[in-house]
Amino acid sequence: MWADQQDEPAEPVPHVGTKAAAEALVAEVRGVMQELEKLLEVETAHVRAGRIRDGLAQEARKSALTSRYVLGLEALKANAIALARFVPDALERLKAEHDAFQRTIETNQIVLATARAVSEGLVRSLSGELGGGTSAAGYGPGGARAAGGGYGAPVASGNGSLVLSRSL
Repeated sequence: MWADQQDEPAEPVPHVGTKAAAEALVAEVRGVMQELEKLLEVETAHVRAGRIRDGLAQEARKSALTSRYVLGLEALKANAIALARFVPDALERLKAEHDAFQRTIETNQIVLATARAVSEGLVRSLSGELGGGTSAAGYGPGGARAAGGGYGAPVASGNGSLVLSRSL
């Protein structure tokens, strides 16, 4: 369980006992799913176009819709027998729409993973270019520049003793 959800009481799963209640539950889940699907399509389009900030601008709304959707799925599972009895056709349509929704989620996840990989590659590349060498330049015995030794690296002096940097 997430830390921010620990204090919140769990919402009770609605009980479906009539055809009207079954229709209402299916309609609610369909509506949330369609709203979330539209939001994911917009996010995917923005990220594909390189507008990452615009794509991720609706993150809070996406999270809220996702929570509502998961709660709706739990309600559907808890009432599967009643739904199959009262609204079998609506349940089949919902399953077909859910399959299409899954494809939208997969596409969104692929686009986000690609954007993440590209971003990480750019950061790595910039870090390598800006970093230049792997260690800072330091000086060895007699004021000579130490080859490859940076600050804090041990440097052997000419008389066999070891000199350490005091900048620790």
